Amino acid sequence: MNTINTSIKEFIGHCTFEKNLSQKTIKFYTIDLMQFKKFLIERKYPIEVEKVSKFELRKYLEEIAHLKPKSIKRKIATLKAMFNYLEFEDKITSNPFRKMRIKIKEEKNLPKVMDIAEIEKIFKIAYKDTNLIKDKDTYLYFESVRNIVVIELLFSTGARVSEIANIRAENLNLSSGVLLIKGKGNKERIIQICNEESLKILNEYSHLFKDKIISSGGFFLVNRFGAKLSDQSIRTIVKNIAIKAGVNKHITPHIFRHSLATLLLEEDVDIRFIQKILGHSSIMTTQIYTHVNKEKQKQILIAKHPRKDVIIYHC
Repeated sequence: MNTINTSIKEFIGHCTFEKNLSQKTIKFYTIDLMQFKKFLIERKYPIEVEKVSKFELRKYLEEIAHLKPKSIKRKIATLKAMFNYLEFEDKITSNPFRKMRIKIKEEKNLPKVMDIAEIEKIFKIAYKDTNLIKDKDTYLYFESVRNIVVIELLFSTGARVSEIANIRAENLNLSSGVLLIKGKGNKERIIQICNEESLKILNEYSHLFKDKIISSGGFFLVNRFGAKLSDQSIRTIVKNIAIKAGVNKHITPHIFRHSLATLLLEEDVDIRFIQKILGHSSIMTTQIYTHVNKEKQKQILIAKHPRKDVIIYHC
């Protein structure tokens, strides 16, 4: 008898060892599937996967209807993936999702971005903090340089926070500025860091933290204990610097990614080039930034279009 518990274990094993999915994906798959298992048990529905039908799935949709559309879509996609696997492996004779049409409308929220003035404020306060520290041998100075490097890497590369945290020293050529980033699904992409000031601070940091980088196992961004800097630590660094800089927005590492893409579009950079920088597998994902750019275009035309200077005299 294939119970929901056995099926979850087999599916997670398949995703881990055969599909080689990331730990983050595995974590969310596990959370979603255990939530579905709990739902079946609490409602006293069948726990044999063969007996899970459209009825139970519809009731589950009602159960999670209060969540955001994005979360609902993810949870349903996880269930679909498991039932597709069970069907392929002949663990079930009928896949209940094949008899269902589920359409979840997700509102398209335009990504939040910073303008160049706000980004400049953040950079200025980060560099100012470092310059104010007189004793260059203290950890406070080391940490301050490291925090600048976090900001520089986020804005130079437009990479995701997890990608920044996982940069290895061996994948960054500090002479040429060439950086190898490993993205979603272990897909690799090359990004060139060209700004001289950015490369200068990266080199200084590499020298200051040389021993800690080695003790971390080769991760470029490290904490005071010589361990890899976590995603959450990077978020905290960014948040604290933004607050200190007086930027009146909730600033996250991802906003640097959105801002870079939008600012490049404003400079007429080809969207396919931006797609490559961001590591999007589909151009459709990148095209959301064209909508942000349209908002900027509207602002420019309202303020600058010469039609505002054309005066019409009515008889």
